[in-house]
Amino acid sequence: MQTDPIADYLTRIRNAIRAGHDEVEIPLSGLKLEVSRILKEQGYISDFHRKPATVGEAINVRLKYTEDRRPVILGIERVSRPGRRRYVDHKHVPRVFGGTGTAIVSTSAGVMTGHEARAKGVGGEVVAYVW
Repeated sequence: MQTDPIADYLTRIRNAIRAGHDEVEIPLSGLKLEVSRILKEQGYISDFHRKPATVGEAINVRLKYTEDRRPVILGIERVSRPGRRRYVDHKHVPRVFGGTGTAIVSTSAGVMTGHEARAKGVGGEVVAYVW
């Protein structure tokens, strides 16, 4: 039984990068779609799109590599877990590697990067770090 769909999403991306795959298919949810949107906007993945799957729908994520086939995503980590939720206010939104990475934050104004959350003055649940 799957208890943490976001951890599963991040693990599928991490495993696909380590295996050198060009794309990976992940079961669809609203939060996963928003995290994919942020990863694309920040330049960590090439593209993503919804597609029908054997059960329901899925997200097809196209991974991004440099010209010498090194992955753009060097690390991806789940922060807030079902057993240990991590919430921050707008003053304490974390910076990942001094601002070179991205914190993904789920706020009352939607899912956004840590930089956007600080700029808008909203806090929320820290979903993941990407660098």
